[in-house]
Amino acid sequence: MTPHKTPSFYSANASKFSRLFLAGAVASLLIFAAACHKKETQASVPPPMPHGPAAPTATLKVNPAGIQQGQSASLVWQATGAETVTIDPLGTVAVSGSQTVSPSASTTYHLVATGAGGTTEATARLTVTPAAVTAAPPASVASNQSEEAIFTQSVQDIYFDYDKAEVRDDQQAALKLDIQFLQQHPAIRFIVEGYCDERGSTEYNLALGASRATAVKEALARAGITANRIQTTSYGKEKPFCAESTEECWQLNRRGHFTYQK
Repeated sequence: MTPHKTPSFYSANASKFSRLFLAGAVASLLIFAAACHKKETQASVPPPMPHGPAAPTATLKVNPAGIQQGQSASLVWQATGAETVTIDPLGTVAVSGSQTVSPSASTTYHLVATGAGGTTEATARLTVTPAAVTAAPPASVASNQSEEAIFTQSVQDIYFDYDKAEVRDDQQAALKLDIQFLQQHPAIRFIVEGYCDERGSTEYNLALGASRATAVKEALARAGITANRIQTTSYGKEKPFCAESTEECWQLNRRGHFTYQK
């Protein structure tokens, strides 16, 4: 009679099943360990720190860097990332801009730009030298020159601020010398011509030039120069002394110009 082999068959399958179960369990443990390690690695990397606002930037320039007393220079500044800007000795100013300055002595301009990211400073130095005082030429020298040539050499133009027709305080010295010369030469007749820079319409600048010429005439008349010696006219922006679109040229074009009348 043939022996019954069923127990051996189940025993072999059970052994095989055990090995498969063991292999699956090991694989699961490895996957679980790898996942935990990945989470630990990810958790160990610190998050990036947030960046604060950047510090402001600022520039301050003066052009030209040196002038004589009575002359003007252009102060130009620009700031980024700033909420307030101050310039000593001007006070609080716009974040970016320019301004004509005419100090009587050498001045260091100090800019402070303040914003959420901190404070930035800048400086610019303007050197002022005393103006050379020109007196009327001696009679012995004047006799060898024409009256028109003496007038042209001796009389100084009067300069104005942008969009203004009032004689500035820093132009009083030049005006005083003009008055002295004209008092010493009572026979000379002349024209005061008003000029403007290129900004604004032709009609507006003609009117502004006329106001500037009138302001010079009235200042001379108050000093005793008879009004019948003085004519006025306006060229507005039509005959510029300087053709560049810069603050320096605009300042040269804002003037009351003296012309000898034959």
